[in-house]
Amino acid sequence: MHGFANPTRFLSIARPLTPILLWLGVALVAISFYMGLFTTPADRLMGETVRILYVHVPAAWLGMAGWTSIAIASIVELVWRHPLAAIAARASALPGAFFTTLCLITGAIWAKPTWGAWWVWDGRLTSMLVLFFLYLAYMALARESQAEAAAGRSGMSRIAAIFGIVGAVNIPIINRSVVWWNSQHQPPSITMGQSSIDPVFLWPMAIAVLGFSLIFGALVLMRMRTMLAEIRIEGRLRRKAMGASVS
Repeated sequence: MHGFANPTRFLSIARPLTPILLWLGVALVAISFYMGLFTTPADRLMGETVRILYVHVPAAWLGMAGWTSIAIASIVELVWRHPLAAIAARASALPGAFFTTLCLITGAIWAKPTWGAWWVWDGRLTSMLVLFFLYLAYMALARESQAEAAAGRSGMSRIAAIFGIVGAVNIPIINRSVVWWNSQHQPPSITMGQSSIDPVFLWPMAIAVLGFSLIFGALVLMRMRTMLAEIRIEGRLRRKAMGASVS
């Protein structure tokens, strides 16, 4: 794992991998949208609104996956002191927050014709909204930790990492909320080795999930590369300032 701690080695892999993930993801999403819009029928109960499935489900998955990435990277940062772990966690936050927002918006659009209301205080919806606010809080802590790191302090970085780990408690709550509580949201459609979704809808959705996941990975790599470039620039400016003060 520490073999990738060298930023130069990491960048040598991230640079060519980023466009591959991005364009492959875009192609898969385009295929899934074509299938979802033009080759799949309307649902017997939900009608044409079922087509929101191909955005809503990937968005929900990546909202949760984004925070899971933050939690894993935070554990690696605290336990193994991996120098890129904090950067990976911060890089995952904004894409994760974006997909969480997309999940909430598409869910509201889907809920209006299905439930007759844009929003209900359902366990699944409420825990997803909590995840959105957790993202906002984490990004604020990450900005503070970045400012402290520039000043040569690291205390806030540990606080952000601990918050990333503790916040992961909400992920199983989101996942199991429709089982634990009497929920207006539908029960789990996909469980271990089983699916209640008709294959005509399942395959385009699976392609969409994979495509959006690849785009998510590309966005995280882009943000990590940007953050590393900013750190290098700050380091050079600091060295120049120190050299000027000495002279």
